[in-house]
Amino acid sequence: MAALTVGFDLDMTLVDSRPGIADAFRALTARTGVRVDAEAVVSRLGPPLRTEIARWFPPEQVDAAVRTFRELYPAYAITPTVPLPGAAAAIEAVHERGGRVLVVTAKLGRLARLHLDHLGMVVDEVAGDLFAEGKATALREHGATHYVGDHVADMVAARAAGVPGIGVATGPCPAEELRGAGAEVVLDDLTGFPAALDGMIRLALGR
Repeated sequence: MAALTVGFDLDMTLVDSRPGIADAFRALTARTGVRVDAEAVVSRLGPPLRTEIARWFPPEQVDAAVRTFRELYPAYAITPTVPLPGAAAAIEAVHERGGRVLVVTAKLGRLARLHLDHLGMVVDEVAGDLFAEGKATALREHGATHYVGDHVADMVAARAAGVPGIGVATGPCPAEELRGAGAEVVLDDLTGFPAALDGMIRLALGR
C-alpha cells in the first residue's frame, strides 16, 4: 500500500495570492511602462507566468518582463497574501494521518517557499515551475496519492499522474468545470478537507 502523500496547488488552493500578485503587476507596469490590467490577471490565476506576461508584452520583451516580475515579487506579493479557509487545517490533517504534504505549483519553487514560510505552512516538498501535465511528473516522482487544486489543469495533472484529483472551487474554475476535467471529489473550500480525507484515502489506497 502506498504511503499517504497529498499534493496541493498553491495559488487559490492553499493561499489567496490575488492582492499580492496584483500589487506585483502594478509594480511591473510602473517599472516598464507597459500597462497590465492587474485585476484581469488575478481573475484567471493558474497558468504559467509567461502565458500571462505574453498577453501584455510583445514577444521580444516577454523574457525580460518575466525576470523583472520575479525580481519585484518578494517585495510586493508576499505580505498581502493570506491563507485560504481551511488551508492550515488541511495540511495538519495530512500530517496527523502520518502523511506527507507536497506543494506542486506553476510558481517558481523559491517564490512558493517565501509564501509558505511567511504564513507558517509546513510542507515536506515543494516543486515549482510546473503546469498541467508537467505537474504530473513531480506527483509521480514524489509518490503522490492525491492532488488538490482549484484549476482544471490541476485535474489534468492528477489524471496524468494516475491519482485522484480533488477540486476546490476557490479559484477561477467553478465546481462543474472541475468535475468535467476529471475531479473525483469537489469541495467548496478546504474547510471540508479533514472530514473528507479518510474517504479520499480509501479511494486512492484501496485501489
